[in-house]
Amino acid sequence: MRHGPRSSHLATGLLGLVLAGGLGACGSGKAAPEARATAASTPAGKTEIARRGRARPHDWPMFGVGPGRTNAYRHRTGITARSVAKLHRTVVRLPGTVDSAPIFLHHVRVGARTRDVVVMTTSYGRTLAFDARTTKRLWEFVPPGIDGWEGTEQITTAAPAADPGRRAVYAASPDGRIHKLALADGREATSGEWPASITTLPRREKIASALGVYGRYVLATTGGYIGDAPPYQGHVVALDRATGALHAVFNSLCSDRHALQDPATCRKSASAIWGRMGAVVDTRAREVYVATGNAAFDGDTNWGDSMLVLSFPDLELRRNWTPYNQQQLTDEDKDLGSVSPVLLPGGLVLQGGKDARMDVLSRAHPNGHDTAPSARLGGELQTLPLPGAAQVLATGAPAVLGKTVFVAADSIAAYRVSGGRLHKRWEHAAGGTTAVVAGGLLYVYDPGGRLNVYRPATGERIASLPAAAGHWNAPIVVGGRVWLPEGDANAHATSGTLSVYSAP
Repeated sequence: MRHGPRSSHLATGLLGLVLAGGLGACGSGKAAPEARATAASTPAGKTEIARRGRARPHDWPMFGVGPGRTNAYRHRTGITARSVAKLHRTVVRLPGTVDSAPIFLHHVRVGARTRDVVVMTTSYGRTLAFDARTTKRLWEFVPPGIDGWEGTEQITTAAPAADPGRRAVYAASPDGRIHKLALADGREATSGEWPASITTLPRREKIASALGVYGRYVLATTGGYIGDAPPYQGHVVALDRATGALHAVFNSLCSDRHALQDPATCRKSASAIWGRMGAVVDTRAREVYVATGNAAFDGDTNWGDSMLVLSFPDLELRRNWTPYNQQQLTDEDKDLGSVSPVLLPGGLVLQGGKDARMDVLSRAHPNGHDTAPSARLGGELQTLPLPGAAQVLATGAPAVLGKTVFVAADSIAAYRVSGGRLHKRWEHAAGGTTAVVAGGLLYVYDPGGRLNVYRPATGERIASLPAAAGHWNAPIVVGGRVWLPEGDANAHATSGTLSVYSAP
């Protein structure tokens, strides 16, 4: 792959500046005049914002919306095809880079009030909660020991996840720990096994992918850092939500070991699990899907460059798909694990990677034959080129809405699932990272500095909103606003920005 708790409960207002356009005015400490005018002239109960306010928002509790990671939010957002191009951008300064995505919870108790809340985690593990209506910061969790890694190459790009009880959120920090934070004030749980360590060597094993929650368990994966410095092994863990106890571990190298291992004691290294979606759950079959990166493969205990199906919650290996060119992928640094598996209708799964192709697989027989782990290679049902003749699909996640899947690379394309295959419906030349469908619109962030919005049925681009440059950032769209973190965690910055788009 190349490429004691402190909690500050702040009642401060907006941390950044209200801008009509880009970031040029940052640092002035004043709102742009036109922004102040629109705020002052909003007639309550008569504007589009007020009409939107009557629509009840629904939770967006983890990256991808749910444990299946469809990246499809099926509820009304308060933003329409007519209004999206008119959204006004507010830039909020952050104490770090959020190189992932926020989450949203509706009507929860924070402080002395019930409100809608947006939560996000920076690359050095600071977790922040904002009032979704005012963008005021409500609290900040600072992980213990942050002085030892802040500003260094030791980072996380994991998005947080909400507890189903809606009273806590789970967040990662670069020291290899998962923290359980009270939604009310950001205080960390320290009972049981919380905070929970999911690696014995955090300087080598990175928590890059989004956290997930399903049933009683928090799911997390590990990868490595740029340069793949050994030793490390990608692995999946399931933590008990109540106690933080480690319920199960799957090691993608030395998989006969079922506990957190000292990476130096396994003869093989790498096999990073670093796709944006991390562990993807088929909730009907109660199975977990992950993809691994460059490493050894033997079909026995080493599973480099493979798509793996694990049992839930015990994380026992059930099936695998390993491409014919597995050794070439490893030799040429073309991690399959750079992209998480995408669950499609009809019992299918889509697997992309860094070798300019996507493969459609059967969930029941991913290698075309076996229903158990195997050394067999290939067996895919269909192979397609990446949109826009891209060489790499390594920075984001597709979206699935019904029988349509949206894939962003050098361009954005929509495919219809029919007859066990994908059929392209449209393609648009503008590319990006994670595709997000929300409120009947398709949002794709271009890390060069735009947020593009399309009609999902036709691919017509109906808005191109200004944004700062970024990396693996992805938006959420809820409650009449778009929340988009910006910046690249690999810049190792201790400050960053968040763009919030809303009606003027």
